[in-house]
Amino acid sequence: MTNKFRIIPCCLAFAVSCVAAVPTAELALTGTVERYIAIDNVCAWPNLTMMPDGRITAAIFNRPSHGEEEGSLEVWGSPDGRFWEKRGVAAPHDPQTNRMHVAIGLAKNGDLLAIVSGFTNIQQTGRPKQPPFRDKVIPAWVCRSSDGGRTWTQHKAFTPAFPGWNTFVPYGEITLGGDGALHATCYTRKLDSNPGVQHVWHFRSDDDGRTWRPTSIIGTNHNETDLFHLGGLKWLAAARTLDTRTLDLFRSNDDGATWEGPQRVTENQQMPADLERLSDGRLLMSYGTRIEGGFGVLAKLSHDEGRTWSAPIRLADSLHWDCGYPSSVQRPDGRVVTAYYSKSAQNHNRYHMGVVIWNPPAPGQEK
Repeated sequence: MTNKFRIIPCCLAFAVSCVAAVPTAELALTGTVERYIAIDNVCAWPNLTMMPDGRITAAIFNRPSHGEEEGSLEVWGSPDGRFWEKRGVAAPHDPQTNRMHVAIGLAKNGDLLAIVSGFTNIQQTGRPKQPPFRDKVIPAWVCRSSDGGRTWTQHKAFTPAFPGWNTFVPYGEITLGGDGALHATCYTRKLDSNPGVQHVWHFRSDDDGRTWRPTSIIGTNHNETDLFHLGGLKWLAAARTLDTRTLDLFRSNDDGATWEGPQRVTENQQMPADLERLSDGRLLMSYGTRIEGGFGVLAKLSHDEGRTWSAPIRLADSLHWDCGYPSSVQRPDGRVVTAYYSKSAQNHNRYHMGVVIWNPPAPGQEK
């Protein structure tokens, strides 16, 4: 890779630009790149799941707002990541609330399982009215679908908050461990802390997602965290920091009982992350970047289980800082589907879920 700007040709759907000035510290995509405005007029914060039949689902927040209005968590489906159709509503919102925070994945029995929370717009006793839909985090529901996301049940109870702490907020993927238990993360904020003390917890379910319990603290200055199973008792967690809004990696070698770290892996204003295993064994980390002049989505690759990472690969651009939150899956043909959200892209000035379909560089070519 030379230290020059490059223009990369790609296939398009709708009017999305694929011409990007690539900073010298970044790598550009090569080969055929497909870009889609996949779901329009939604803030989305997409979370993808590869289903057993090879289809892809996306859990999204269904309103064109950064959580400042009523809205629900919907699930959409696609055979290959190109074109999408609505399947169902995992968590329908109650009046004056939204359902926008989610951890989602497959249960051991193959069901699609989601933990979903959000905010209320109802003013809380003893304090002034907060900004729209920021008055209080509402308790999470455990939602379940046995037909690929078309119909859902909602168990409207979850692990209660600790005394003096806010309600747990789910994030990232629900993942099956080596012993058949399910694992996820939730974060929580200490009440009356200024500017805010937040811890991210590792959660475990031993009954296929019906009940959950916190087992350990992953990070003490972190919130949105994606969990990845490295195999056996080994886990990796990519956590968003509160102060610099960077990404820290934490490791567990005892099935989430204890965690080592942090290992800083991005610059300031680059977060949160999604971790996936490619078919060639490398780890893929996709994440948002909100650095002025370079808004969009980046990715890195690791050949040593996350200890070292490649230079960042630019996947998508945005015209506004309100963007990112990518989620990726790899199709059987080896191409990666990465979904993200943006408030504004070239020639498209609305919230939307964008998709880029791309080929990872061959091993050894990603430096």
